Amino acid sequence: MKPIYSRIVATGGYLPERILSNRDLEQMVETSDAWIFARTGIRSRHIAAPGEKTVDMAEAAARQALADAGLNAADLDLIIVATTTPDQIFPSTACLLQARLGNRGAPAFDIQAVCTGFIYALATADRFIRSGGARHALVVGVESMSHIVDWTDRGTCILFGDGAGAVVLSAGDQPGIISTHIHADGAYADLLQVPGGETRIAMQGNAVFRVAVRTLGEIVQETLAANALTPAEIDWLVPHQANIRIIEATADKLGLPMERVVTTVEHHGNTSAASVPLALDEAARRGCFQPRQRLLLEAFGGGFTWGSALLRWG
Repeated sequence: MKPIYSRIVATGGYLPERILSNRDLEQMVETSDAWIFARTGIRSRHIAAPGEKTVDMAEAAARQALADAGLNAADLDLIIVATTTPDQIFPSTACLLQARLGNRGAPAFDIQAVCTGFIYALATADRFIRSGGARHALVVGVESMSHIVDWTDRGTCILFGDGAGAVVLSAGDQPGIISTHIHADGAYADLLQVPGGETRIAMQGNAVFRVAVRTLGEIVQETLAANALTPAEIDWLVPHQANIRIIEATADKLGLPMERVVTTVEHHGNTSAASVPLALDEAARRGCFQPRQRLLLEAFGGGFTWGSALLRWG
């Protein structure tokens, strides 16, 4: 019996129309465009319109991915949504999305691993397909981070944006997703959190930065070792778009020039679980990836959580 693999057959993305620039933030808090860009690499971010819901953004990205895959919602055997900003406690965003798309009966659920959520969701969908539990899976990362940002805190409000990214995974007999690696350590919970009873992000930025650089370096080495690869055998790095300095540090550990690193942080900001699929979609639509190239996806988020996915494109 031939082994079953999963591969990404299509991507989709959505960004709200409203753009909030660093110049706009200068009118809201004590900061400057130069200060923000020097420390984060961010120039602007997209912000959901009043009344625009998390599920609205998820639907837009999902429909684009389904159209590109040439599939109907009825073809889906699994729907997973990674989000830390659902519209309501329950039903899950995945169930709300399922109803919007018109799928009936497929398992649908959310995963909450903050910025690593899409990697966790991708790893889960990959295992469903490899085990024969699904043939076509929709995986969405979506966030309305503007809903939980303290717009008076210049240390955090400059970082985040809204958006959605989606991929369709399908079963095949050739490796697409080669391996996934996910981890967590709740001992760091107090460094990046939305405390119980509150709705605003609290972050100790310098401490988060140090742990992120270390753990992302470790996950890169873990992924390479698990697949007996050298850094030179990675064609593209598709990182979580949190901070350009973290991205550059990870690329440096791989020995990859920035020309082979997908970066959207300048105009997206940190869209948490949406950032990796949005970056993947944007790069795919620019024609960056060639068939069978190796892509390394990685992310780090509150929890702390971190993870990676190694895949062949197309």
